[in-house]
Amino acid sequence: MRERRLEPKVYTKEFYKYMYGLKELLTKEEARLYTIKQIVDDRLVNVPEGSLRITSTRNRVQFMHCIDKNNKSKEQGIYIKQEDISLAHRLAQKTYDHRVKKIVDRRLKQIESLNKEYMDNEIDELYNSLHPMRKTLIKAVETPWEQRLLDWKNTPYVGKEFAENIPVIYSKKGERVRSKSEKILADIFFDLGIEYKYECPLKLKGFGIVYPDFTILRKRDRKEIYWEHDGRMDDPKYAEKAVRKINSYIANGILPGDKLIISYETSGVVLDDRIIKMLIEKYVF
Repeated sequence: MRERRLEPKVYTKEFYKYMYGLKELLTKEEARLYTIKQIVDDRLVNVPEGSLRITSTRNRVQFMHCIDKNNKSKEQGIYIKQEDISLAHRLAQKTYDHRVKKIVDRRLKQIESLNKEYMDNEIDELYNSLHPMRKTLIKAVETPWEQRLLDWKNTPYVGKEFAENIPVIYSKKGERVRSKSEKILADIFFDLGIEYKYECPLKLKGFGIVYPDFTILRKRDRKEIYWEHDGRMDDPKYAEKAVRKINSYIANGILPGDKLIISYETSGVVLDDRIIKMLIEKYVF
């Protein structure tokens, strides 16, 4: 009988993109499980002996307090009266908490082991550690981040033209922007070392070409994300147009909190750099 040869599994670029950011997810899940563990451990300190059995006869539900006396296999069931119903609650909670604890302890052990060894960028680090001449002799399994970022930065594009009657404002990066608020945003990105493209054209199906205020290549998942600043939201016509544009992003699968970041401003509520940095921390880094 001819032995069947198993073909090696081929991982797509999308798979590798998803793997970036797994370290962060593992860390968050570990913290969540520790919180749950603390809750159930505290609740299991003073619990009643035995367990709860629920029976029903002729549509009547009864709660039985079961205690395994003298380690016999047959449990002794004592009917729980209505005035002692709190005991049924405590016994049910005890069983539930024991089961949760069992799951959490098992998952924590697995995640702690993986989290200790796993690094998002270990394939990049392997490539970066190679001798420059050796790098010329191989083909990397995926484009290293620095090269990916460089290629992205060097891809030319034609931005939106400026009207003649608007103020001339330049960012620290040395490029012209349309407003003082956009300058604030651009300068924060510059100071934090975040590479961006200003008003790089993007085609949205059902809407046409748009020019996101800022386009950023996010390192943790290598996704291109977009930042829109809506600076005159107290102007009804402006706000209506902004909402239509945001809805078009969403209709094209570019969702706020994922690949779309939105900041707002009105004549009475100015741009707050603290809010901007919070958004950056959450969605860009």
